[in-house]
Amino acid sequence: MARSTKNSSTLRVTDLKEAWRDLSESPSLRAALGLFVLFVGLLGFIASASTLGTWTADYSAMELGFSQVIAQRGIEIQNILGSLGAAVGMLVTVRGFGAASLLLWSVVMAYGLKWGLGLPIKAGRWFRRSLLRAVLITSGFALIPWDFGDAVVGDYGRFLAQWSTHLVGSLGSALAWILATTVHVVWVFQLRPQQLGERLAARSAAFGAVDPVTVDSGAEPLVVADEELLPDEAPNVVDLMDITPVVPVSPVAPEPAMDIAPWDEPEDLPEPTLVSSTQDLDLEVDAIPEPEIVLPAAALAATPKASDLDPYDPRRDLSRYQFPTLQLLNDYGQTTTKVDQEELEANKERIVDTLRNYKIEIAKIKATVGPTVTLYEIVPEAGIRISKIKSLEDDIALSLSALGIRIIAPIPGKGTIGIEVPNRHPQMVSMRSVLASEKFQKSDMDLPLALGKTISNEVFVVDLAKMPHLLMAGATGQGKSVGLNAILASILYKKHPAEVKFVLVDPKKVELTLFNTIERHFLAKLPGTDEAIITDTTKVIHTLNSLCIEMDQRYELLKSAFVRNLKEYNTKFTARKLNPEEGHRYLPYIVLVIDEFADLIMTAGKEVETPIARLAQLARAIGIHLIVATQRPSVNVITGIIKANFPARIAFKVSAKIDSRTILDAGGAEQLIGKGDMLISSGNDLIRLQCAFLDTPEVEQVCEFIGGQQGYPDAYQLPEYESEESGLGGGGNYSADERDSMFEEAARIVVIHQQGSASLLQRKLKLGYNRAGRLIDQLEDAGIIGPFEGSKARQVLIQDEMHLNERLNNL
Repeated sequence: MARSTKNSSTLRVTDLKEAWRDLSESPSLRAALGLFVLFVGLLGFIASASTLGTWTADYSAMELGFSQVIAQRGIEIQNILGSLGAAVGMLVTVRGFGAASLLLWSVVMAYGLKWGLGLPIKAGRWFRRSLLRAVLITSGFALIPWDFGDAVVGDYGRFLAQWSTHLVGSLGSALAWILATTVHVVWVFQLRPQQLGERLAARSAAFGAVDPVTVDSGAEPLVVADEELLPDEAPNVVDLMDITPVVPVSPVAPEPAMDIAPWDEPEDLPEPTLVSSTQDLDLEVDAIPEPEIVLPAAALAATPKASDLDPYDPRRDLSRYQFPTLQLLNDYGQTTTKVDQEELEANKERIVDTLRNYKIEIAKIKATVGPTVTLYEIVPEAGIRISKIKSLEDDIALSLSALGIRIIAPIPGKGTIGIEVPNRHPQMVSMRSVLASEKFQKSDMDLPLALGKTISNEVFVVDLAKMPHLLMAGATGQGKSVGLNAILASILYKKHPAEVKFVLVDPKKVELTLFNTIERHFLAKLPGTDEAIITDTTKVIHTLNSLCIEMDQRYELLKSAFVRNLKEYNTKFTARKLNPEEGHRYLPYIVLVIDEFADLIMTAGKEVETPIARLAQLARAIGIHLIVATQRPSVNVITGIIKANFPARIAFKVSAKIDSRTILDAGGAEQLIGKGDMLISSGNDLIRLQCAFLDTPEVEQVCEFIGGQQGYPDAYQLPEYESEESGLGGGGNYSADERDSMFEEAARIVVIHQQGSASLLQRKLKLGYNRAGRLIDQLEDAGIIGPFEGSKARQVLIQDEMHLNERLNNL
C-alpha cells in the first residue's frame, strides 16, 4: 500500500512537471498566463497602496472576518478595491511587509510582463533582490524610534526588530542593519570600496608618503582531465602458414559513461558593471588637477572594433542543451570477434585443395578475421594468372559450403588476392561500441558518420561534408533503414541543434516518424506546414525547390562575404566580421534524407529528379548534403544524372549482379550475406563493412532524450516556395490574345470526357503534339485541369459545361 502511494505521488509530480513543461513551451498559453499574472500584480499593488491610507478605517471591519464582510453589505469599506482589496492589503501589507510589500507586487508584475509580453526581464534576479530589500526596509522602519503606523512597518518588520533587539540590543541591531544594507548596495551596484584606499594611496604617493598598492587578482585556469575512451580494436591477422598460429585479441576497455559534450551555463549570473577608477564617491577630498594627456595616433587607432569582441556563439540560444549519453543505447556485451581456429584451418585447407585441383599453387596465405566475414589473402606462385583464380569463385564457394564468397583480385595497394568468406558465427556490431570508440569521439570532422566496422575490425568513420552526397541501395530487409538510423544517430551524438538541420522525406510514412520528437531541435520544414517529416509527393516537390532557393540565397551570402564555402563563411561570421544588418546570419548544415527514392521517381519523375540533380551539383559548398536511399536500384530510378553527382555510394545485398553494377559500377553486392553487410564505394575503392546495429527502441530513447529538452520555438524555416500551380483559376499567365483559337473547344472536350491529356486533344481536334501540349498548359493556367501527375492523366477540375461557361466568362 505504501509503495502504491509512493508511486502515485511520483506520478503526480511527473504529471505536474510535464504539464508545466507543456505550458512553458506553448507561446499562447504562456502569454495568457503572463497577462493574468500581470493583472493580479497590478490589482495587488493598488490594494496595498490604498491600504497605506485606509487601513485604520477598514481595520475594525476586517476584524469581523472576511466572510462576514462579504455577507453583510452594510459594512463600509474605504479601500479603493473594496472588501477584497482591503483583505489583500491587510494580509500582505499590515500583517506582512508593510510599505515594502509594494516591491513584492512589482515582482509579480515583472513575471507577467516577461511571460505575457516577452520582455527580456530577469525576473528571478528581481525577485531575490526585491525580497531582500523588502526585509531591509520593513526592519529599518521598525528599528527607527518613530511611530509610522502598522501599515507602513508591517508585522514582519516589527517581529524582526524585536528579535534582533532581544538578541544584540538596540545599538547592535542598528549596526547590523547598516552593515547588511551597505553590503547589499555594494553587491548590487558593483561598487568597489577599494577605490577609497586607492585614491588615498595615490594622493599620499603624490606627496611621497605612501607607495600605491597594486592588487593582483589573477586566477588559476581550470584543468579538466580527459575521460577514458574505448580504444579501437586491433585487426585479427592469422598467418595460416605457421604451425601454431597465435591470434591476438585486443582487450575491450570500459565504455565511457558520460555526456559527449555537456554545455551547461549558469543561469541568471549578475551582470558585471564596469566602474571607472575615477567614479564619483561621496568623499571630501580636494581634487588634484590631472595633466592633459595627448594620445598618439597609433593609440587612437587601437579603438575596439567588432572583430575585437567576443566571438559569436551559435549555441547561445540553447546553451543548456545536453548531448545524448551512451547509456541510452543497448550494451550487447562482448563484441570482440572470437576466432575459431578450427574453422580457419578448415577453410584454409579447402581453399588450397580447390586451387591445387586446378594446378594453382599457393606460396603464402593468411587470414584477417572481421565481425561477419574473414578475408583470406593468398599469394600465388610465380606465373599464375589472376584471372584464372577469379574464375573459380563458384568452385571455391562450393567447396567451402558458404553463403557466398567474394574474390578481390588483386587487393588494391597489396600484392595479394583476397577471398572473403562469411564466418560461421557472425558477431553483432552495436552502435554503442562504435560511438564509444576513440576514433569517433576524437574526430574533428564537420559531419562525422560512424557506419560500422571493417573486415579488419576497425571502426569506420567518414565525413559526410567531404563525400559530399550519399546514395544507398539494397533489397528489402537488408539493413537500409538501420543504416539511415545509424547515420542520423552519429550526427545527433556529435552536433548541436544550431549546427545542423535535417529535411526528412519518408514516402513510406513509417520509417522516420520516430524523429518527429526532435522537430524543434534538428528538423527543417516549409513555412505553414504542420509536420516536419514530409510524406506527400507534392510537398516533396515544394521542399526540394525550396532547398534550391535556400541554396541560391546562401551563394549570394557567400558572394557578398568573399568566401568560397560554408565553413569559411561561418568562421568569418562567428568572428563578427559580417554585419547581420546586411542579411548575414549563421548558416547550419542541412542534410536532406530521402528514404524511398523509387516511389518519388514513379509519382513525380522529372519534377523530383531535376531539383535533386541541381542540389547534388551545386549544394556542396554551401553545406546542403543529400542522403538518398532506395530498395529498387534499377537504371530508371538511379539515372545517369543521379549517379554522376553521387560519388559516395553504399550497397547492401541485392538480388542480381546488374543491380550491383547499377549502384557501384562493379559487382560484389550480390555476394553479400545481408543483415547489415554492405559495400561502400568512395572513388575507386570498395570497402566491405558490417553496419552498426541500432534498434528502434534505442532510436526512440535518443529522440525522447533530445525532445524532452528546451528547443527552438519552431522547426527551422525553409524559404517559401510558390509553385506554378498555386495560381489555379486565375488565368494570369496567358491573356485572351495569347490563348489558342481552339482553347474553348479544347476545354469543352476535356470537361465532357473528364480526362485531361494531350493525346485526347490530338485525337479529337486532329492537332500535333506541340499544339496540344500548349493547350494543356493553357487549360491548367485557367484552372480547368490540375497539375502534372507523372504518368497519370491530369485531374479535371470542372465537372460540367455550366460551370465551364461560368469559368470562361470570368476569364
